[in-house]
Amino acid sequence: MATFSVYMIRHGQTYFNKYRRMQGWCDSPLTAVGEQDARNAGKMLNGIDFDAVYASDMTRAMRTAELILPASGNTDLTVQPMAAFREAFYGYFEGDDTSQTWFMVGAPHQAPSLSAIIEQYGIEKAKDFCKEADPFHRAENNAEFWQRVTGGLDTLRAHHHDGDKVLVVSHGNTIYSIAARFAALTSPARPQNGSVTKFTISDNDVTLDYFGRKDHLD
Repeated sequence: MATFSVYMIRHGQTYFNKYRRMQGWCDSPLTAVGEQDARNAGKMLNGIDFDAVYASDMTRAMRTAELILPASGNTDLTVQPMAAFREAFYGYFEGDDTSQTWFMVGAPHQAPSLSAIIEQYGIEKAKDFCKEADPFHRAENNAEFWQRVTGGLDTLRAHHHDGDKVLVVSHGNTIYSIAARFAALTSPARPQNGSVTKFTISDNDVTLDYFGRKDHLD
C-alpha cells in the first residue's frame, strides 16, 4: 500500500481577499503581500525535495506555486494545473461582499456568518446553504464539491508512490473542507494565505498531520 505526503498551501493574498470579496471560481491577482506570502511558504518548505507540484488552475494558485518553487529550492519541477483542487464555486455570489453574502446564506438558518454556519452546522452545510440561497442554484453544494475533490485525491493516489512528497497549492475553504472531513477540527478558522497544511494519504485513508502552519517546518 502506497503512503505519501501532501503539503497543501493556501495561495497568497489576492485583491479580492484584501477587499473581502467572494472568490471561488472567479479570480484576482496576488497583491505584493500575496507574492511575499508565497515566497515565505517556499522558505518554510526549503529542504523538502518534492516529487511533483500541482496547483488549482486558478491564476492565483498557479502564480503562488511558481513563486514557491525557487524559494523552496525545487527549481527542477513544473507546476501541473489541477481543476479538482479549485475553491468551492459560489455561483451568483462570486465577487460579492463576503460578510453580506454569508449573512444572506446563513441568516435563514440563524447563522449570520460563515464562522457561525461552521460552528452550528459544519463546513459541508455552508456549501448546501449557499446553493439554496443562490437564485440560479449554480453554486456547488457539498456533494458536487466532494465529487470534484475526491477525483483529485484519486488522481494523486494513481500517480504517486510510497514515500513521495507532493506539493499542492489550493484554497482556504477547500483545504479546510478536506481537513474537516478527515480530522476533528475544533475551530472554524480557515487557513491563512501562504500557510502549510500537511496530509498523509494512503490507498484508503487521509490523515491530517498539521493544519495552517506559518512557522518553521521540521
